[in-house]
Amino acid sequence: MDTQGRYGKGMVAAAQPEAVEAGVDALRAGGNAVDAAIACGLVAGVVDPQMCGIAGFGNAQLYLPADDVHTCVDFHGTSPAATRADMWEDLVVGETRDGFGFVLEGNVNDFGYQSITTPGSLKAYHEAQTRHGRLPWADVVAPAIAYAEDGFAIRPNVFHWWQEGAYMGRADNVERLRHTAAGRRIYFHEDGRLRGIGETLRNPDLANTLRLIAKGGADVFYTGEIAEQIGADMTAKGGLLSMEDLANYQTIWGEPLATTYRGLDVTTNRPPGGGVMVAEMMSILENFDLAAMGHNSVEYIRTVSEAMKWATADKDAHVGDPEFVDVPLDRLISADHGKDIAERIRNGQRAEVARIQGEPPDTTHVCAIDAEGNAMSMTHSLGMPSGVVTDGLGFMYNGCMGVFDPRPGRAGSLKAGKRRFSSICPTMVFQDGQLELVIGAPGGTQIAMGVTQALLNVIDFDMPVLDAVVAPRFSSTSNAIDVTNRIPRSVTDELAAEGREIVRWPQSYAFAMVHAIAVTPNGLAGAADPGGDGFALAP
Repeated sequence: MDTQGRYGKGMVAAAQPEAVEAGVDALRAGGNAVDAAIACGLVAGVVDPQMCGIAGFGNAQLYLPADDVHTCVDFHGTSPAATRADMWEDLVVGETRDGFGFVLEGNVNDFGYQSITTPGSLKAYHEAQTRHGRLPWADVVAPAIAYAEDGFAIRPNVFHWWQEGAYMGRADNVERLRHTAAGRRIYFHEDGRLRGIGETLRNPDLANTLRLIAKGGADVFYTGEIAEQIGADMTAKGGLLSMEDLANYQTIWGEPLATTYRGLDVTTNRPPGGGVMVAEMMSILENFDLAAMGHNSVEYIRTVSEAMKWATADKDAHVGDPEFVDVPLDRLISADHGKDIAERIRNGQRAEVARIQGEPPDTTHVCAIDAEGNAMSMTHSLGMPSGVVTDGLGFMYNGCMGVFDPRPGRAGSLKAGKRRFSSICPTMVFQDGQLELVIGAPGGTQIAMGVTQALLNVIDFDMPVLDAVVAPRFSSTSNAIDVTNRIPRSVTDELAAEGREIVRWPQSYAFAMVHAIAVTPNGLAGAADPGGDGFALAP
């Protein structure tokens, strides 16, 4: 046990209060951080059903020091075997400005049955919990079943996403919800009105699906009764996904990607996840005295935004599924590469991030630490949800085919069995071998940018974790600098005078939704981004 009280009774931080409470209840029942994170994640898939779910994808980092375990599980969705490299080449309309996917005629890659990749989330949840958790699997699934059966109050953030409309060329979200008869039954009243804030949403079909999973584990979804229902629906509706794709799906377990920053050890995930971008940006920014610049000053935003652009350009050119693409990982995160880019920034050279114009925060995250110092950081998502709900199953599938590049011959191009790149980057920070911080975020292509800024806030500016998460953020995943409405205009006016394109967002909180737990001399301190509904809670 933790005799020094560093970890107290543990803590969970996530974007949904119901999910956080389920995670904390798992700790109270004698579970560890893995039990807590998976219970939290399963409930999130019920109460925030377009952000994540059992038919989604993601990545998680697990740290269990007493068991000598420090690993990542990659569960990105894979393109179905029916995928062809050139199948959408003639349908290209453009690329979203934020880099989170391509716009095709009819939105076929983003919406509907052909947008679905082979889901990985449930397999990863089950493997992580049964390998490294302590509670019975059925007990971990039980809270999610209860919320699906008894219902939950629709929160403002859930309803806001439903009402967001078409975004950067993507399909309209209400149309996603009404795409299938099952979706219409779940999300709309009989007269066609969308269910509203505060109304109770019940999903008995999902409750029945989760009962099957509680009893049969992941196998019932990938090779059993649920797989048969999925396969029949996909065949009838022209989907690419097949029962064979489900049966052949495998997660990838391996060592985290490790780097250093200011003498601290930072561990994150490997490609096709976004940890490489965090590591590259930190290798660049270590060459600057950021604290001396002043937080969110003109010089600071100019410097950090250029690091973001260089890392984005490198990602676009080089980063994809390592099984299909030769990713120059060691070079991208090397000190020499970081120094070279830093020198270019000092000399005023600007990175060029081209988009062929003609990831919105559709993801969620959980951090968990238990009393013994075990920790888990998991980012999981549906990407842009497909809108597809198989009759009788109750869950929505991912829409991850939209992020693949429809142009053949590129790092992110379509190919059967390939994992799409995502910016997700569940991350941990250590000092002298001791866990100091667990962090991650949802937010589409902005995830690595939000996580990196929060890390800089903690490490360079010595902010408490809540201040680090709350501080105003900016992002540059194109040639523009996107800023939240809390970045002063006096700063952005000066940047604009230099010829930089500034895009001011109406939101005060944007560019990822960072969640973190810090280990402090006084115990654990947690932070949930105020842009969402969540919070941090100890047992």
